[in-house]
Amino acid sequence: MNTKYIFIALLLSLSLNFSWAQAPKGSVLIKNGTVLTVTNGTLENTDVLVENGIIKQIGQNLSAPSGVMTVDATGKYVMPGIIDAHSHIALDVVNEATSPIVAEVRMKDVVNPYEIGIYRALAGGVTISHAMHGSANVVGGQNATLKHRWGMNNPTDIIMQDAPRTIKFALGENPTRVHGRGNGQQPRTRMGVEAILRNGFNEAIQYKKAWADYNQAKSQKGNTAVAPEYNERLQTLADILDGKIIIHCHSYRADEIYMLINVARDFGIKKLVFQHTNEGFKVAPEIAEYTMGASVFADWWAYKFEVYYSTAFNAAILHQNGAITSINSDSAELIRHLYHEAAKTQRYGGLTDDEALAMITINPAKQLGIEDKVGSLEEGKQGDVVIFEGHPLSSYAIPQMTFVDGIKYFDIKEDSDDQRQRISPTETVEPILLSEENHRCMQDTEHLFETASALFQMNQ
Repeated sequence: MNTKYIFIALLLSLSLNFSWAQAPKGSVLIKNGTVLTVTNGTLENTDVLVENGIIKQIGQNLSAPSGVMTVDATGKYVMPGIIDAHSHIALDVVNEATSPIVAEVRMKDVVNPYEIGIYRALAGGVTISHAMHGSANVVGGQNATLKHRWGMNNPTDIIMQDAPRTIKFALGENPTRVHGRGNGQQPRTRMGVEAILRNGFNEAIQYKKAWADYNQAKSQKGNTAVAPEYNERLQTLADILDGKIIIHCHSYRADEIYMLINVARDFGIKKLVFQHTNEGFKVAPEIAEYTMGASVFADWWAYKFEVYYSTAFNAAILHQNGAITSINSDSAELIRHLYHEAAKTQRYGGLTDDEALAMITINPAKQLGIEDKVGSLEEGKQGDVVIFEGHPLSSYAIPQMTFVDGIKYFDIKEDSDDQRQRISPTETVEPILLSEENHRCMQDTEHLFETASALFQMNQ
């Protein structure tokens, strides 16, 4: 075959593959709704036009371009897609519990686009979730920020490719049980957790220096320098030190939260978000000053000893002290009504509508480093939009439609029973069990707890 035609065929193949790899974009005009922009107030009787996945215009009396679907939102509320900063949907085994530091493993490599939890989240207005490694390790694996494009076959299509890298850390009883008591290795104590962090970062500094010395030497004439051995684990820790990765750290107690703040300050780390943060209200000014904020439960605590003490005012106290605060689920069930969780901040703290809604929209977007793309209804941002029957902060609120990048992925009027799978279509409420064993954060480590518990009993 002529070389020219081979080259053209290769280019065509590459262009086709590139087009297939692009997530689909849609266009829609939502008319006459009460638009809750979150960042620019509430706009009555207002239209939102999304073109090719991007919010093109927000205003009144807008016209849809030819061929663009129009949705009448008269009497309904229109808000940005909800963002869950702590989730495990689309993941199965979430703990690489073989070492205190496993920074080299990546959630994006094991995302399951077929998990029904994605559709259920869409039914609750959630358009983005943070698919996280579990909390068995002091330094866990790298997380993935997901766009809920239900129906995609390629895992790449539900990963938000333009989101920054993030990684999971964990403090307290989880890593000490799994490693110290479960496997007889450091850390066994809370002091050991800090030592693991400091030792890991110091080793990463030495690794960076070895590569810097090599790169400097190889440019010199007659050099015989040998490159250091590449180490994915240390390189990831080095990337954290260089500000390329945002830490999201499982935490409960105020003393440990402040410990990690001090470690981060010592190593010049500024991109740090605390997760759960049940005693965050005790160190709220420090969280506000030195970190990217806290992602908390609305009112979950006392499900194990180290999280015995908290308050439903936690989110409001953090917010009033200037900390960027979001409310997360860590639950495939709770993710479906995060708007109810946000409303609790009005009962416990008296937050305004915009302040409460920010905790499930723009604030988690800031913590994930994607606030320039999503989290509020603004022209130029991505077209992730939810239409509600009733105000989202009302106990009577019901999501009607959910759009991701301008494409409708959920419509309550088109919700067929077979989409529900393991949920009975006639059952009004699923059983809800609030215990740590049902959180995905510690999935696949239960046997280690049983071993540790047995050893503890023997030593009594």
